[in-house]
Amino acid sequence: MTDAETNSKIDAETGIEAETDIEATDATDGDDRVPIADPELSADATQRVRSVLESGALADGPEVRAFEREFATFCGTDHAVATSNGTTALVTALEALGLEEDDAVVTSPFSFVASANAIRLAGGTPVFADIDTETYTLDPADVERVVQERDDVVGLLPVHLYGLPADMPALCDLADAHDLFVLEDACQAHGAKCNGKRAGSFGDAACFSFYPTKNMTTGEGGVVTTDRDDVAERAAQYVNHGRGETGTGDYDHVELGHNHRMTSVEAAIGRTQLERLSTFNEARREHAAAYDEAFTELPLETPTEPPRYRHVYHQYTIRAADRDALAASLEDQNIGTGIYYETPIHRQPAYETISAAAATFPEAERAADRVLSIPVHPNVSADDRRTVIEAVRNHYDQQ
Repeated sequence: MTDAETNSKIDAETGIEAETDIEATDATDGDDRVPIADPELSADATQRVRSVLESGALADGPEVRAFEREFATFCGTDHAVATSNGTTALVTALEALGLEEDDAVVTSPFSFVASANAIRLAGGTPVFADIDTETYTLDPADVERVVQERDDVVGLLPVHLYGLPADMPALCDLADAHDLFVLEDACQAHGAKCNGKRAGSFGDAACFSFYPTKNMTTGEGGVVTTDRDDVAERAAQYVNHGRGETGTGDYDHVELGHNHRMTSVEAAIGRTQLERLSTFNEARREHAAAYDEAFTELPLETPTEPPRYRHVYHQYTIRAADRDALAASLEDQNIGTGIYYETPIHRQPAYETISAAAATFPEAERAADRVLSIPVHPNVSADDRRTVIEAVRNHYDQQ
């Protein structure tokens, strides 16, 4: 889920690891610009990275194991397996769940493309269902329709978009009724909750991304969370070239695998970020509440937070009939914005050969035409927030 240029500009990516999309305007062109994203590392992170560098233990090792334990505890799961990024976390989880060639997995067409790509990379077939108009996450009723129509569906891959969990109670009940696995794409939902449970603790497994613009970062990196011992064991093998414990040495490869390991440097950053995650999320929620109040009378739709849900606002995404004009107006006032996502996955060129490419998903397509994200990250100051609010109001006052 991405949106901005790399290298000299901050990549305002909101999904897993986009590096080339340029749908987001960036915030590095001037000191007075309000950026759509602004990653922050503390002095403690610098010190911990320095300690790792001085130790010489740079690759996967004790620092990564510590991060895994701490992240599993945070999510309320028995296990966490660190990976090199969010995409490899998704592929790893699907492999660990036993996805087989041509197995179908139902997912959202309104997401960063990696959600569906991971299914294809693991040998399966992504099948789309439409989204709920209020939450932008999978509509359980449409998922039920798809599952009833097909006999090849083995799992569900709901996406917790913009920091709001999908309807996990309904989707998990549906999965239980049809004997399907559930893999949460929680790459934008670090710390989000539904019914008091944290994202990442509902399904058979879940995946997070730690890209720089996420609610917490390791620079790059990802993780698989699960309560299932078998999934955790297979995931740990898969990310480490299929190595197993056979008692005959470090070079026993019991399964086919990849090198998808997290580095100790990344884990050191992640441990400090995890300590600050609750503070980061509270800042995002504070900004979101201010926007909600300020935009009440304007002709746009603000994000939904259903009862018993806790939104962590990876993005604050509004819906406006004049989306492109509003984005241009904010750009003129030096405010970064992002469109997540302007082209639904089933309309992407890479999906022209997938059967769902010819399908219609009205809510996903309507959202793609109207969504716009504005700055909500923790480094938005009170002055920045007022600037954004005034700019949005000015746009509509001038009409």
